[in-house]
Amino acid sequence: MTLEQMKMLKLVAEQGSLRGASEIMFKTQPAISQGIKKLENQLGVQLFDRDGYRLELTAQGRQIYQHALRLLNEAAKIWQLSHHLAQGNEASITLAFEAAFDLNRVMPLLEVTQTKFPDTQIILKQEYLTGAVDALHDGEADLAISIDSVQMMNDSSLDYVKIYQGFMTCVASPRLLTRHADLQFAEELRNEYQILVQDTGQGTKGRDFGVQTGQRRWYVNDFSTKKTLILGGMGWGRLPNNIIEDELEDGSLVKLKLKDAQNIVAMSHYAMKLKSRLLGPVANKLWENLVLLSQKDA
Repeated sequence: MTLEQMKMLKLVAEQGSLRGASEIMFKTQPAISQGIKKLENQLGVQLFDRDGYRLELTAQGRQIYQHALRLLNEAAKIWQLSHHLAQGNEASITLAFEAAFDLNRVMPLLEVTQTKFPDTQIILKQEYLTGAVDALHDGEADLAISIDSVQMMNDSSLDYVKIYQGFMTCVASPRLLTRHADLQFAEELRNEYQILVQDTGQGTKGRDFGVQTGQRRWYVNDFSTKKTLILGGMGWGRLPNNIIEDELEDGSLVKLKLKDAQNIVAMSHYAMKLKSRLLGPVANKLWENLVLLSQKDA
C-alpha cells in the first residue's frame, strides 16, 4: 500500500472515473485501474462498485476513503514542513496589527527579531477593526494582532493569546464644546459630526457601533485623520488613549462625560495565528515571544 495508491483512490472517488483521475495524475487509465485493483487485493475488500456509469465507492470503500484522506493530509503536512525546513529563514514576514494597538508594547520583540534574523524583512501591516484578522485568513500576514470580537472568539481556526489591554476614550475639542454649554448627553451632539474610522476588513460591513440613531457622521480611513478633525472642532469620537495622552494633558482635547453613552471602551488585543499554517523559523520565533509576552503580562 503506497501514498500513490491512496491518491488514486481519492481521485477516482472524487472524479467518478478512471479518465478523470488519469488526467490529474498524468498516468494512463490502465495504470490507474491496475493500481486500484492491486490496492483492493492488498486490503482484501472491494473499494468501488463498477456496475454503474460512474465508479462509486462501496460501503467499505467509503470508510477506507476517509482514512485515506487523513493519511494524505498528514503526508502533505510532512512535505510542507520539509519544504519550510529546507528553505531556512524566510526572506520576509508580515505582522498585521489593528491600529488601536500600541506598537510600543511589542517593540522589544521586533528589535530582538531584527537582531537575531537581520536578513529577514519585517513588514508591519496596519489595519482597522477586523482587517488584521482578514489579512491573516487571506494569506497577507503570517501573524496578526487584533482586538477581541465575536468573530475572533468563534473562529476555531485561530490560535490566540491576549497581550495587551488598551482603552478608547470619547473626546472633543474645546472649540466644539463651546457650542454645547453644560454638555451631558450624546443626544445633544446629534447634529455634530461623529468621526468614525472605516473597517479595513469585512467583519463589521454594513454596521456601525456606538452610533446613535440619526447621528451625523464622517468616515475616515485612519486615526491620524480622525484625530486632526476632532482637534479642529469638526467633530467628536473615540480615540486610542495612547495617541491622545499629550492632547489630554495640554487641554487641546477633552474627555467627554456623556450620561447616555459609553465614554471609555476597553480594547483587549490578541496576538494570533492560523492553526493550519506552518510558520517559518522567524515567524515562529516571533510567535513564541508573543506567547511569552502574554504569560508575563498575565
